[in-house]
Amino acid sequence: MIANVLSIAGTDPTGGAGIQADIKTFSALGTYAMAAITAVVAQNTQGVRSFVALDPDFVGDQIDAVFEDVRVDAVKIGMVATDRIAEVIAERLRRHEARNVVLDPVMVAKSGDHLLEPDAVTAIRDLLVPLANVITPNLPEAGVLLGTEPSWTLPEMRARVEELRKLGPEWVLLKGGHLNGSADSVDLLHGASGTIELSAPRLKTRNDHGTGCTLSAAIAALLPTLPVEDSVRAAKIYMHGALATSGELEVGLGHGPLHHFHQFWKQAT
Repeated sequence: MIANVLSIAGTDPTGGAGIQADIKTFSALGTYAMAAITAVVAQNTQGVRSFVALDPDFVGDQIDAVFEDVRVDAVKIGMVATDRIAEVIAERLRRHEARNVVLDPVMVAKSGDHLLEPDAVTAIRDLLVPLANVITPNLPEAGVLLGTEPSWTLPEMRARVEELRKLGPEWVLLKGGHLNGSADSVDLLHGASGTIELSAPRLKTRNDHGTGCTLSAAIAALLPTLPVEDSVRAAKIYMHGALATSGELEVGLGHGPLHHFHQFWKQAT
């Protein structure tokens, strides 16, 4: 059975992040990709220029249209833009009894541009986080969710990851990509059974546009067929390959995208 996976997120016209990255990731990992758009974003590899949040009722209509017609095996939530959109997403996912929900609490783009209205943070924390089987915050996002300073150390990550799980998700993948001074990137996967440390060599590349979108989408694509720990491990392997081969692409003047189809495309000789 081919899994059907829905992304609820914003757009990226250059294709490296958001809905476009999610669709590429779902497809590369052998699932059928679907999408409900929350916001149209004018961005490129150098930054975000502006975004227009869609009408919340229309976002809800998109979600209903999918669930009322298609078996949905997993859901990835990315940029929600506003508190009202977050409320609608939460209501629809409860109504349709969505399963295998992965929440990437998108708040700030790689360029530092904000992708979220201030009032939406509370809605994400109180409404969407408790619905998620897995949340995938980076350190700045975790700081916002917990109301702490964004500069963390690995010992602090270990000490505070449980606080994130107390917000309601089944699992927390706390990403350590923002840790300084380490040759490895260390993520913490925390659930009821404890914490697992997942380490990978830190790659030297500027092509890191859409890494959070891609990792969370990969986890969502794998959850219908694998346990959470195995899904996260496999998703990290996929993303590492997409990062390592990103130099084969020539896209943009800033932070370029990952190579989502690195397993299939052969470099021209």
